[in-house]
Amino acid sequence: MAEECTHDCSTCSANCASRDKAQDLREAPNQLSDIKHVVGVISGKGGVGKSIVTCLTAVMLRRRGYHVGILDADITGPSVPKAFGLRAEVTGDEHGMIPPRTKTGIDIMSVNLMLDDETRPVVWRGALIAGTVKQFWTDTIWDGIDVLLVDCPPGTGDVPLTLFQTVPLDGVIIVSTPQELVSMIVKKAANMAGMMNIPVLGLVENMSYAVCPDCGRQIDVFGESHIGEIAESFGFDLLARMPIDPRLAALCDRGMIELTDSTALDSAVDILEAKLGLSPENSGSGK
Repeated sequence: MAEECTHDCSTCSANCASRDKAQDLREAPNQLSDIKHVVGVISGKGGVGKSIVTCLTAVMLRRRGYHVGILDADITGPSVPKAFGLRAEVTGDEHGMIPPRTKTGIDIMSVNLMLDDETRPVVWRGALIAGTVKQFWTDTIWDGIDVLLVDCPPGTGDVPLTLFQTVPLDGVIIVSTPQELVSMIVKKAANMAGMMNIPVLGLVENMSYAVCPDCGRQIDVFGESHIGEIAESFGFDLLARMPIDPRLAALCDRGMIELTDSTALDSAVDILEAKLGLSPENSGSGK
């Protein structure tokens, strides 16, 4: 072992006996937090609609009587507050930060709620971004949360790795689109989850198809979907195939996603309820 060992193998490249010991890097949440389940929403690349899947899942869970929170870990591209029309500032005291709440009661923590101008870019290096995400977990008081959804940044870099190592995830949902290239990247995300021993709760394919408004015919805008084959090859559940829905996109643009009548993720939420053992009777939604 090196003479100046920090006892933190994640910051050291030396080969020593300490590496043979399994190291638990998970961080405890704020001492006042009460969180039953944590689910990450991930993607191998950007632009596949990961954030809209996160937001819509939160809305569907809330409608079923659960108290839901969203930790917006996409620090450089935060879009969650915009979808909910949330502009309230983050408050707090010496005990921790209090996440603002949407109109229907979804708690949200995002860097955009801390900026005086939501269009101002966050130009930070990876270590600072990862540290901020960790603080959203350790310093935020998540009170009475049945499901905390973590909207992860795309890819398999610093921040997803930090989340996988420090936050006790019950599992992840992988979001993709039908293109062959994206399917390849889905496999990278799935393999990363496997390497980190994080369960994959299922796959969601976004922008799977469009429906003709005149005849109702399904149009495969981005080509033939292979998500079913990928899910089968890994033994994952296919949670949903979401169509291109201009109405849902318009509601997000207007900050009114909570008014959606979309049923695209109903089956996905059914599966999540079963896998997580959720029950509205035992919900923390009364808090």
